[in-house]
Amino acid sequence: MFRILDRYIFREVASTWLAVTGVLLLILLTNQFARVLGDVAKGKLPKNAALEVIGLSAVQYLNILVPIGLFLAVMLAMGRLYRDSEMPAMMACRVGLSGVYRPIAMLLIPLTTLVAWVAIEVGPKSMLTVDMIGAEARREADLTSIEPGRFTMFGPDSAVVYGESVDENGVMRGVFIQRRTTENAIEVVVADRGEQVASEDPNTRLLVLTNGRRYEGTPGTAQFRVLEFQEHGIPYRLPSLEAPDPRPRAMSVQQLAASSDPEHIAELHWRLGIPISTVLLGLLAVPLSRSQPRAGRYGRLAVGLLVFIIYFNMLNAAKAWIEQGTVDPMVGLWWVHATVLAIAIGMLSFQNGWHRRLFQ
Repeated sequence: MFRILDRYIFREVASTWLAVTGVLLLILLTNQFARVLGDVAKGKLPKNAALEVIGLSAVQYLNILVPIGLFLAVMLAMGRLYRDSEMPAMMACRVGLSGVYRPIAMLLIPLTTLVAWVAIEVGPKSMLTVDMIGAEARREADLTSIEPGRFTMFGPDSAVVYGESVDENGVMRGVFIQRRTTENAIEVVVADRGEQVASEDPNTRLLVLTNGRRYEGTPGTAQFRVLEFQEHGIPYRLPSLEAPDPRPRAMSVQQLAASSDPEHIAELHWRLGIPISTVLLGLLAVPLSRSQPRAGRYGRLAVGLLVFIIYFNMLNAAKAWIEQGTVDPMVGLWWVHATVLAIAIGMLSFQNGWHRRLFQ
């Protein structure tokens, strides 16, 4: 009989988890899809890399979606069993906590393994890949990425470029360019026409302007030089494709563990804490979902969401405190996990009468 009940509870939780996680992932990917399309339109990402970036973003979302999806799935599934009086009937058949947690563990263990793998191995690599795609897009950016009628930061020198119109070949009309040549001096160029051409150096391109005027000088002074030209080429270096120093989120666990930087230590604690939080949320969801027969299925869901929000906000706060040096790295995020574990054990103790045995 217990195997039948195990399969029944497992099916209820697993199907609910798939539905909840699928809906949340769809919402997040819809927002990400709109953001990626905007970056493609601005030339920040190549068109052929849009789907890859969205897929890599979906991997990043798993770190949050799997824990919250499992937490909500257990609460919804168990809440339905309590509402329909199925859980009291199971308890009358001598199904205890082990009979409840055993089928949940059949889903919890593989999901925790998945989250640990994503947080420790796959997530940082996907983040690094997204950074490299962005670097390649910035290197290959041309004038077609400039929006007509808007001031745009262009090139590695962050020159301000404006064009009244830009055709599909990247030829601009009514060009305005401002760039800083030294710490105090700037250069302003206005021209009728502008286009980007290749040079002999593969790491350099030329911005060729036609029929214009160039102003050079120091703002706030009268020392300006004005030059009129028929054709003028402005060289600029392309961004390097060499891998930059990765952000903490893109660093490997080995790199984080070998560093003494508080920001790196905080990131390491965060990654190790994701699978731990998945287990704790699965443990906490069972006592939180307990309700009276015929009570509303979603009655305890608001409490569960509040607990989840407080838990993850405390993890974020503790991570920031590690970065600022307020909390000792030895303490890290462990005190937050320990508090949640104590709350889960306390709720199970009171609901099952364990505390009475301690005082007998």
